[in-house]
Amino acid sequence: MVDKSEKFSWLVRVGYFSRAIFYIMLGFLALTNANRIAQGTDGLFQAIEEYPAGEAMLWIMAVGLLAYALFRFCSPLFDIENTGSDAKGWAERIGHAGSGIGHLTLAWAAFQLASNDTSGSGGESGGGGAEQAASSVLSFEFGGIVLGLLGLAFFATSLFQFKKGLTGEFMNRISASAPDFTRWLGGAGYCARGVVYAVIGLSLVKAGFFSGGADQIKTLADAVAALASTGVLFKLTAVGLLLFGLFSLILTRYRIIPELGENGRVPAFRA
Repeated sequence: MVDKSEKFSWLVRVGYFSRAIFYIMLGFLALTNANRIAQGTDGLFQAIEEYPAGEAMLWIMAVGLLAYALFRFCSPLFDIENTGSDAKGWAERIGHAGSGIGHLTLAWAAFQLASNDTSGSGGESGGGGAEQAASSVLSFEFGGIVLGLLGLAFFATSLFQFKKGLTGEFMNRISASAPDFTRWLGGAGYCARGVVYAVIGLSLVKAGFFSGGADQIKTLADAVAALASTGVLFKLTAVGLLLFGLFSLILTRYRIIPELGENGRVPAFRA
């Protein structure tokens, strides 16, 4: 009989698999067909749908990205990674919550396309949903400040990504039996994500603090497309994202998943 901890572990690994496919495709299309990336998240998922068994892959991604998002939400709720409750620990837990929100929106986009439900997007690119959400926030008093602060949070997350990539601290949560090159795949991938998160943060700061408008908001795919004119930086970022996808694929097997304890909590984390 499979207990709840084993079910949880299985779902998280499906989540890592879905994240792997997403980043592999994001990096691959950026290198080979940047026009699809310029169409936003929808363009990316439409490209996946065109591959053999693409629709089935979209359903797996919808479920997997949802599972990964819920895994990330467990961090601020239950401190599932045992980061602690000091300032540094809460900063990491809030970052995990932001990751959860981001992957939840990706899961929703994959679900919409897999179920042929485009009514929510009106046929717009993946950036349309982000723009609509930003417009709603801006319509409230102090909404611009909220977006601007969110942008600063993305800048902070960007720095954390670079720190992870350069120090290799992420290896503490990966089995020692993982391939030796895992460290370098992850390092390159986290640095590439640091660049992308900085672009997203800048778009939010412009929209929030400088009245740039909701159309300034960039999703992951939009942020990559925005780097197209930078030449070498764009290529390096695209390669890094592809490598991050391969790194996530390794995590599907070798990530150490915390065990669920009573009331959803976990025992002390052991690297």
